[in-house]
Amino acid sequence: QAQLVESGGGLVQAGDSLRLSCAASGWSLGFYALGWFRQAPGKEREGVSCLSTSDGRTFYGDSVKGRFTIARGNDKNTVYLQMNNLKPEDTAVYYCAAGINWYGGSRWAQTSGYDYWGQGTQVTVSS
Repeated sequence: QAQLVESGGGLVQAGDSLRLSCAASGWSLGFYALGWFRQAPGKEREGVSCLSTSDGRTFYGDSVKGRFTIARGNDKNTVYLQMNNLKPEDTAVYYCAAGINWYGGSRWAQTSGYDYWGQGTQVTVSS
């Protein structure tokens, strides 16, 4: 069964860094767009970042540009989200996702374009 498994979340202080990992189990991420999303209590799920495996393009939400970096692992079956200079407003459950019929471009963060989702990992940033 195809699965995405996130890890790396935790409780940190403002200004700290975390690296989230997302590993595919039982299948290959080779032809998928790989995304990170987050959802805070009472808010809608929002796109954080995305990597297009076909051409290497990356996309970032405005609130994380310059602080977060998405990258694919050397094994090609893992995707990372390096988060630097974390802020309390980054507190959320973070989900990775993979989409083969991904919309791309300005619609990169549209959740309906992703076919598989992980279970989420909690990131809490204290002030």
